[in-house]
Amino acid sequence: MSTGKTSTPRILEPEKMPVFATGEALPPIAPERLTPEGLRARFGMNLDWKQEEREQRIKAIGGDPRVASVLVALVLREGGLTVLLTQRADHLSDHAGQISSPGGRREPEDADAAATALREAREEVSLDEKHCEVIGSLPEYLTGTGFRVTPVVALVYPPFELKADTCEVADIFEVPLAWLMNPANHEVRIFRWEGGERRFFAMPYLPAENMAPYFIWGATAGMLRNFYRFLAA
Repeated sequence: MSTGKTSTPRILEPEKMPVFATGEALPPIAPERLTPEGLRARFGMNLDWKQEEREQRIKAIGGDPRVASVLVALVLREGGLTVLLTQRADHLSDHAGQISSPGGRREPEDADAAATALREAREEVSLDEKHCEVIGSLPEYLTGTGFRVTPVVALVYPPFELKADTCEVADIFEVPLAWLMNPANHEVRIFRWEGGERRFFAMPYLPAENMAPYFIWGATAGMLRNFYRFLAA
């Protein structure tokens, strides 16, 4: 979804960028697909679907993108599935302060993308893999910072205790999956500069009236949008 011939400047205040459109005209996801049984069945299908058009491109410096994985952790709660998310620490060199799923670069000892995602979740938020049932993965997502990310989807069974690695994680929270998969909550925002513009997805989630919203945007919002397209196919 990027346009223009110049390189994209960094978006310092994405929450202040104007809303270009929302997905309220798109079809909703059937509630039965947002259950453990429905998701297992969905990942067992050979579906013909297309990813969302890229809203950001690799900034080619040379060489291959860095390989990484994130864990799309779907927690089984009484009110329905929730998505476990984190807010990254402000001092990090990549995506500082942004909302993300637990994840990171692949290490040599990781057998596959799922192993990377599970290891990173354990290191970042102390989520033990014994609570996780990996049910599938989404296509690789290329970020503007040079990562080739595989979203690994897992069901997470309580009870469990989480503890943030404060070197990487500032906050841990959950958002209802049904809210994130409702396209009416998907905003397309636009960032313009002299010589170009960039459109990006945002999903501002307000947990309570007296709290500030969690501003989900960038790569995390892009991967969640792809999850919606996969479920809506």
